[in-house]
Amino acid sequence: MSSSGFSHDGGRIGRNAAAQTAPAAPTASAGFGNPGSDSTVHRIDLNEVLIRHPEATFFMRAWGDAMRDFGIDDGDVLLVDRAIAPVDGHVLVAIVDEEHVCRRLFHRDGIVKLQASEGRPELLIDDETPLEVFGVVTTVIKQLQA
Repeated sequence: MSSSGFSHDGGRIGRNAAAQTAPAAPTASAGFGNPGSDSTVHRIDLNEVLIRHPEATFFMRAWGDAMRDFGIDDGDVLLVDRAIAPVDGHVLVAIVDEEHVCRRLFHRDGIVKLQASEGRPELLIDDETPLEVFGVVTTVIKQLQA
């Protein structure tokens, strides 16, 4: 370990002097335990962890910034499950005017609309604009570094 307090990749290591008081709520470590304490390697199968319905789940890439307020950015990979019935508040991929769009479903008091980020127009669903749901977005995968 270097004396500068940084790991080889630049991440800070060691105790945070500013956080000496006990936390107000239970916390979980985001680090990796002692590599010598467990010699067994456990691999995580992302298919098992992220995909509930393998035959009905598709990967799609987000395009544009219309869903930024909902945590979906341009270039993110979306896991879209076609086996889940959408309900109010779900983020989904819908087909509108023969185009796939990613939006949040608003469905209350007989009003159905698709919402995008603040400042973007909402799409009211009615007899003239029917809603065709492709699937519900269950997971967003972001690439932090190119």
